[in-house]
Amino acid sequence: MIKKDARIYVAGHRGLVGTAVVSKLRNAGYENLLLRTHDELDLMDEAAVQKFFADEKPEYVIDSAAMVGGIKANMTFPAQFLYENLQIQNHLMWAAKDAGVKKFLFISSAVIYPNICPQPIKEEYFMTGEPDPSKAGYAYAKIAGVKLCEYISDEFDKSFISCAPTNLYGVGDNFDPLEAHVIPALIRRFHEAKVNNAPEVILWGTGNSRREFLYVDDLADAVIWMFLNYEGKQFLNIGTGEDITMRELAELVKKLTEYEGKLVFDATKPEGTPRRLFDVSKINNLGWHHQISLAEGLKRTYEWYLQNVA
Repeated sequence: MIKKDARIYVAGHRGLVGTAVVSKLRNAGYENLLLRTHDELDLMDEAAVQKFFADEKPEYVIDSAAMVGGIKANMTFPAQFLYENLQIQNHLMWAAKDAGVKKFLFISSAVIYPNICPQPIKEEYFMTGEPDPSKAGYAYAKIAGVKLCEYISDEFDKSFISCAPTNLYGVGDNFDPLEAHVIPALIRRFHEAKVNNAPEVILWGTGNSRREFLYVDDLADAVIWMFLNYEGKQFLNIGTGEDITMRELAELVKKLTEYEGKLVFDATKPEGTPRRLFDVSKINNLGWHHQISLAEGLKRTYEWYLQNVA
């Protein structure tokens, strides 16, 4: 049991995941949270990170900090995605290990799995093939993070655990045209097309690839559940166990935004992994299940976009 006054550091607390995690922690009664913006603590600066841990002495750490982006950004800046994410997670994990942190939870990503993988994806398929080439830089960094957690646990007898969430979306998402993931990108594209009376919206790929989507509040709930209940060295998949084609998703967002133009898919453009569906039986059998449906999550996300971005 983690005491309510425990010193908990949430890295990346202003991102999509970090914001949801902080909200869940506070709702659960954890108020002694250590939060630092990029200006206050640059996670690329190893000396600064070491000093922060030495001075503030966090007892627990949840690492949601990362450089993230969509397919276009990942394909344009693969070296930057690999380098920055390696630096951030290495600095955090090593400083936490040196400072005697009681528990460290690393939030990885679905891209750690092979591009062509048996479905649904079990944790045992990790590192059985090459990751999606369109996100390889980010993927290799996250793979390294999972392994570093595992090795620190073994070599230093520490409680360093990790999880792999499926594709995320939700309130507070990044709607930037270059950096946005698929759902916020679709919401922005269709909304702007409606506002500008555009005759069509052109999307990359065939529309036949399948993806699973998890609302960010469900991930935050799973992270807190793992933080309080899980000690295993095996990382856990976090998802819904349900997937949808990109064409079906686009149609849902088109209807949600009330866009009446034409939907066109450009099959000459890349669309990433053909299918990615998680086997979530391990975490389900341990007692955690997602709560928010895709339809409800999309509705909440679009309402937030209208109020805060559009």
